[in-house]
Amino acid sequence: MTAATRHQVQFMTPIEFENGVVQIDAAIVAEGLGLAPSLLQEEMRAGRITSLAERGVDADSGRHRLTFFSEHRRFRIVIDETGAILQRSAVDFGDSALPKSAHKAGG
Repeated sequence: MTAATRHQVQFMTPIEFENGVVQIDAAIVAEGLGLAPSLLQEEMRAGRITSLAERGVDADSGRHRLTFFSEHRRFRIVIDETGAILQRSAVDFGDSALPKSAHKAGG
């Protein structure tokens, strides 16, 4: 690979901000939801995976909480303004459906 080619190749960091939109590597979300990465986009298009993005205020200013929901699992990460992951958590409800309360912001 030439220097010019290397310059043209851009690598996405796991989480980036572009024009106020958070972009996250699909592999992170798939792992958090316990899915194969190849299934993530299909599940999102079908509406079986949804997400919620929240921007921190006051003491949490500069932080963002990203939450992803599947039928039986909730995956949440908290990131700073550089996209660094500060916290990650997942709740798996096994064979039970994700309760409606798990879909609430901040919950």
